[in-house]
Amino acid sequence: MKIKSSEHEITAVRPAQYPEEGLPEVAFAGRSNVGKSSMINSLLNRKKLAYVGNTPGKTRQLNFFIVNNEFRLVDLPGYGYAKVSKAEKESWSKLANTYFDTRENLRLIVHLIDIRHKPSEKDREMSKWLIHSNIPYAVCAVKSDKISRGQYKKQATQIIKELNLPHDTPFVIYSSTKNEGIKELWDIIEYHLFFDDFEDSDTDEDVNESVD
Repeated sequence: MKIKSSEHEITAVRPAQYPEEGLPEVAFAGRSNVGKSSMINSLLNRKKLAYVGNTPGKTRQLNFFIVNNEFRLVDLPGYGYAKVSKAEKESWSKLANTYFDTRENLRLIVHLIDIRHKPSEKDREMSKWLIHSNIPYAVCAVKSDKISRGQYKKQATQIIKELNLPHDTPFVIYSSTKNEGIKELWDIIEYHLFFDDFEDSDTDEDVNESVD
């Protein structure tokens, strides 16, 4: 993917504030402080386009970024931060579910999981919802720079098992710091943005990354 332009388009908390649906969108979901903003910055080769907060649980909006005037990346508020109130946790659920339920131009959800740890209960809940939804999704095991390459297979296998992922789920090992997994993730994103509508296409590429 050649990035010609990228900018923050709007911050929204309700559908009336969302941009018009003329462009396809990819949304990024995960627990607070898992690295959604860092991933967006690394994908777009920008350092500070998406805000990277030091305090988890603070983002309570959806941030829309327009890329090449052709599509959008959407940074969803993080879930599962233990130190916020029940009302705030429910606020995330309402914001995300409203977006998922109303956004017909949503083409893909990227679900971020910290490769260092066993998926949390909220991670498993999100995964279960994704598996049973009609929305295409991919799983990214992020922060791979925090472990050795020798640990990749063990940690990836644990994530796949804990989330009960179907065998054909796109899975990428990713590091925003080392730019690992960027090409693999862009391949998945581009497929769903631009090629998934063409059901008669002769192309049937496997965009899953091997964890062997």
